Amino acid sequence: MSSSDTCEGQSALKEELNKKVKEQKIVVDELSNLKKSRRVYIQQRNSNVFFLADRSQTLSSCRKELDNLKKELQDM
Repeated sequence: MSSSDTCEGQSALKEELNKKVKEQKIVVDELSNLKKSRRVYIQQRNSNVFFLADRSQTLSSCRKELDNLKKELQDM
């Protein structure tokens, strides 16, 4: 594997992380702007089943995920 292949791999990984960060920012913004009375559902992994979730807990976990993604991106 040459150094150019490694750079291309890192570049692709960085682009993917940037995309995930942008998506997560949108999720956090959408959850932040919801009215208190609105219901939030989360999708069960590897399934098409959705469960009612607590809005504040969901927002908190999404913010943590965003922080983790940003940290991972900075570490590259």
